[in-house]
Amino acid sequence: MLSQEIFHPTTMEDATENSTILLGDVTFHSALIPNADASLYRLSSEEAAFFKAQIRRHILEVQAKAYKASHSQRTLHKLQRMVFLRKTSLRLISTMVIHFLGKTFLLTTCCIRAEYLELGHELFRTTSASYPGCLLPGDVFDPAFLSIAELSDDVSPAPAIDLSSLKSLNPLHGRISAINAAKLFHLFDEEKQLHFARALAGLLSAQPGSVICGEQVGTLEKGIVTANISGCVHQLFAHSPQTWSSLWDGEVFEKGSVNVETELVEVMIDEERFFAMRWSVIRL
Repeated sequence: MLSQEIFHPTTMEDATENSTILLGDVTFHSALIPNADASLYRLSSEEAAFFKAQIRRHILEVQAKAYKASHSQRTLHKLQRMVFLRKTSLRLISTMVIHFLGKTFLLTTCCIRAEYLELGHELFRTTSASYPGCLLPGDVFDPAFLSIAELSDDVSPAPAIDLSSLKSLNPLHGRISAINAAKLFHLFDEEKQLHFARALAGLLSAQPGSVICGEQVGTLEKGIVTANISGCVHQLFAHSPQTWSSLWDGEVFEKGSVNVETELVEVMIDEERFFAMRWSVIRL
């Protein structure tokens, strides 16, 4: 009776190819084996707690390895606060990867070491085959690594390129569909922020919908923001939503050729209150 309840198909559509499977001295007909049923996923509170504990253990093990590999106070600060697990960061990056699947996606950041790529695979249980990615270290203000190029107007699909063979970002001019620059621009002064924005714009594909986005320290009126984080005082240049929009739509790109969206939100870091500015620049 138990075997009938387990292997009897719900409908004829659930039946698979009519063949037999021999398990010991018992013969099963594959046509009687139902498809997987997600509605049967039920965990008791004890079972759920067990698997949650395993996930926590796995995350902390990878965090410890990243700590050991890091030599940057800024990176250690992020690792300590589990920034790599924050919902906003994961949701943004995963959404962009899915939306631009099969196209070139660039994540620009700082303080990243080669070990982090492998640790990322370990954390999310991926491989270089299932989630291909390349780490390309360099100075974004060095023209040999990233020069400011004329904005592309070629909307035809770019031929494939072997990313693992790259020594600089310059071969990617006009080829990237999505660029994420998270927590990066506020590390530079006003002049360098404009330079970096123009350099990234040269990498962006001319196809409508191609996007550059990010998040950084913002302010109600552009200027110097003083921040005390983990006992260190930082002087950061920050844009307001208005000046940031004008920079992209008018200075970097021709006026009216992009759509710029900004959002200024209050965040707390080490009991210090800051404005974080989330933004996107989309080619029309």
